[in-house]
Amino acid sequence: MQRTLDARSVIRPAKFAHFVLRVRNLEESIAWYQTVLGMEVVQHAGKLAFLTYDDEHHRLALAETPVGPGTRGAPGLDHVAYTLSSLGDLLSTYKRLAAKGIKPVWPINHGLTTSLYYEDPDGCRVEFQVENFDTPAKLRAYMESPAFAKNPIGVGFDPEKLVARYEAGDPIEALLEPGSA
Repeated sequence: MQRTLDARSVIRPAKFAHFVLRVRNLEESIAWYQTVLGMEVVQHAGKLAFLTYDDEHHRLALAETPVGPGTRGAPGLDHVAYTLSSLGDLLSTYKRLAAKGIKPVWPINHGLTTSLYYEDPDGCRVEFQVENFDTPAKLRAYMESPAFAKNPIGVGFDPEKLVARYEAGDPIEALLEPGSA
């Protein structure tokens, strides 16, 4: 049986597989990703480690390198983002990490998401986000709106104030509004 390949259509990935980071201190980075993402080491091979948090064989590989960090803002990876299921999950994660001394470097409401950015020991950022709209159509409409065009970055917020308002029972919709905390 003969097969034909379509060389004109864009083939989109079926799913996200993994990312690889070069790190200065492998053990310190392993501990950070275990704490922040709940990852487990699948394989530790000297200067290289493979970690996962689900049934994928690995979601992250860490490779120890003697080269120091680059300049912030230089071309390269800025951050990896993970969407959580609810604002409660985002704020629970904040409280858990804050209790271990890990504070977000950039709490921001982007309009379409409420996000907390954390930096690993080498300055690579991990973003936890929750979507501020309940449907993909509403998210897309916001991205295409004049409000997003005017301010595509968003508004910073104080996570402690947001936690207090959440725990006091303020409506979720109000908490997800930019500038609410």
